[in-house]
Amino acid sequence: MTLLQISAELSYRLPAPCTILVQVEAAATTDQILTSADIVIGPANSKSVIPAHDRIGTRLWTTQQEQLTISYAARVAVDRANPDFSTLSATALNDLPDEAVPYLFNSLYCSANAFDQVVTSEFSGLRGGPLVAAMADYIEQVMTYGSDSDNVHSNAEQSFAARKGVCRDYAHILISMARAANIPARFASTYAPDVEPQDFHAVTEVFLGGRWHLIDPTSMAEPSDMAVIGIGRDATDVSFLTAFGRMNMVEQRVNVSRA
Repeated sequence: MTLLQISAELSYRLPAPCTILVQVEAAATTDQILTSADIVIGPANSKSVIPAHDRIGTRLWTTQQEQLTISYAARVAVDRANPDFSTLSATALNDLPDEAVPYLFNSLYCSANAFDQVVTSEFSGLRGGPLVAAMADYIEQVMTYGSDSDNVHSNAEQSFAARKGVCRDYAHILISMARAANIPARFASTYAPDVEPQDFHAVTEVFLGGRWHLIDPTSMAEPSDMAVIGIGRDATDVSFLTAFGRMNMVEQRVNVSRA
């Protein structure tokens, strides 16, 4: 078991009153327990809680004027083993549970069709867990980690063509490749202690051997050290902040350590 100490501080200026959807709190699940958690959103004390995507984690609605500040602190006990992908078999399509089926299809940032040829040519003869592990290794090898103004909103195909991206892009590419191989795959937003630079961290979750398994194609985080915030089809479903109006970031600080 890994005990993580998490803190996140965010500050934004709002040119006009704005309604915002916030998702920064670690989820309470069977393999991670929140031993303490506190979130403060202001200056206006207005918020309502709703379940997040697939009811994993929560989201907060808030409406603020001029300024938004978020302070989140938590201790999370993670009781999750690191999977041995060499032993994990692919689940037959007609044996997939209903929760996994939507993650076979294209989404806004992840097009399986765009990666059909890559999967066929690069990973011939591999299936299931060995295939996913090989895909993750390949992405780490061919991609350069980094961001610029041109790739902030890139989809998986664009990021792969540029051979450059951040964790969000690596996750989108692996999701797309897995879906191209008929393996359900989804986006997971997490906190992890060894991420450099420290920030919210995006990874992939694949359905193999009858259950979901986390995998990080950047190799910065192990599943046993990740606190999951939420999941979705791609980054659209798991944004830590979605503003229904304009806002400008003043400061964002995330710190995750082993307690």
